[in-house]
Amino acid sequence: MEARISQKVAVGVVFVGAMFMSIMDATIVNVALPTIGREFHVSPVAIDSIAISFLVSLAVFIPASGWLGDRFGGKRVLLTAIVIFTGASALCGIATSLGELVAFRVLQGAGGGMLAPVGMAMLFRVFPPEERVRAAAILTVPTTLAPALGPVLGGLLTTDLSWRWVFYVNLPIGAAAFVFGAMFVQESRQPHPGRFDLPGFLLSGFGLGLLMYGVSEGPVKGWHTTGVLATIAAGAVLLAAMVVVELRTAEPMVDLRLLGNRLFRSSNGVMVLGSIAFLGTLYAISLYYQDGRGLSALGSGLSTFPEALGVMGGAQLATRWLYPMFGPRRHLTGGLVGVAISIGLLALLGPGTSLWWARLLMLALGLAMAQVFVPVQAAAFATITPEATGRASTMFNTVRQLGGAIGVAVLTTAIVAVGPVHIVGGHPVANLTAYRIAFLVAAAVALIGTACSLTVRDSDAARTIPKRKVRQATQGQLDTAPSLADGAVPAVVEVPVTSPGEA
Repeated sequence: MEARISQKVAVGVVFVGAMFMSIMDATIVNVALPTIGREFHVSPVAIDSIAISFLVSLAVFIPASGWLGDRFGGKRVLLTAIVIFTGASALCGIATSLGELVAFRVLQGAGGGMLAPVGMAMLFRVFPPEERVRAAAILTVPTTLAPALGPVLGGLLTTDLSWRWVFYVNLPIGAAAFVFGAMFVQESRQPHPGRFDLPGFLLSGFGLGLLMYGVSEGPVKGWHTTGVLATIAAGAVLLAAMVVVELRTAEPMVDLRLLGNRLFRSSNGVMVLGSIAFLGTLYAISLYYQDGRGLSALGSGLSTFPEALGVMGGAQLATRWLYPMFGPRRHLTGGLVGVAISIGLLALLGPGTSLWWARLLMLALGLAMAQVFVPVQAAAFATITPEATGRASTMFNTVRQLGGAIGVAVLTTAIVAVGPVHIVGGHPVANLTAYRIAFLVAAAVALIGTACSLTVRDSDAARTIPKRKVRQATQGQLDTAPSLADGAVPAVVEVPVTSPGEA
């Protein structure tokens, strides 16, 4: 039975299921935080530790994931990560205090930190370069659908059942992904994974963890507070030390030398800036809907969900037509411009603007974002060797995770700086200008991303651009071939799509 399912299908199914529950977890839990705070009788500031502990744990364990997959085998590590994440979700659901819940969230983050890099490396190893755009479309499903679905599902579960179900919902997904993976995914190991780089793991893990903690707490406690500044400074110092140590290490855990690869470097630049703009906007629009327009959490989620529909449609458009037609450079640049325009138009929303206009813009944002995520993930690993794919996947996912945290922090800071509330006629009223400024900041970040996309050379990613069949009768064929009236058929030749702008 195992032989009937290709590894492309098997790895794709398990990866999508695992990543879907991991990425959705962040947004679905955010909806339930106020309810959890009331049940445990803790302040809103304290309850934020539930979200922040998960993000910090992710940052600590992501760097080690690539080496673990190479050393012990992708299948074994991926299935172990699914078990840890799913089991921790069950423990979160039965937690009886804030302390227990935070501890279980840390365990959840440990599993989640291994899911993305190991799964992505496995996916790119089973898809050859010429099929990477298909793999990129698979990757886009969980990374863009899950953040939009989380608030909808979280609102329904918290309102109609219990906040505990925002964790229990992971159990059937995790169980199904584990069983399917155990049955159909084949094991593969790299022959020379190298030794475990303990200094690299400690410096990168704790450096990223402290930086993520500081970035997440900055908008809440204030960027000027001693704790936030000390945490960010400590994280920056550890990461600086990590750079020095890893560049001197023969087999580093965080292979910074990969950034010497022009295509991989440019792709990471696009990914971090695109993630800042996109994930920051998803967070800011939920605040706009709930605090600015008075929608419920469920109403906010439903009004954000058109973005997911746009991504799914846009991914098909990117895979079938745009990437083969334009190549990564023009495709990425056009996508980032579309993202900037869509987010920029959100800044025009006023107190009386129809919510259908906002939903239409979210649909447009999803369509445009698919034109960023699909080509960047298709092209990023084109010049990376199979042996280095695990380490490259680790770095790529670290950048994506950091970009999301920075995006939320930057846009939240913009909203707080302007002031989400002002006094009108002696009464507090939502200040929509704060959200407009936040959207303009996100749009500007997306435009800055074009500076990276324009450095991409289509020739570097030529192997990832699918070939297409075109009917072409050459002049020689016309001169020597029998007349078409005699039943002759023009030759069908396979012509690779030329690198746009370089032909």
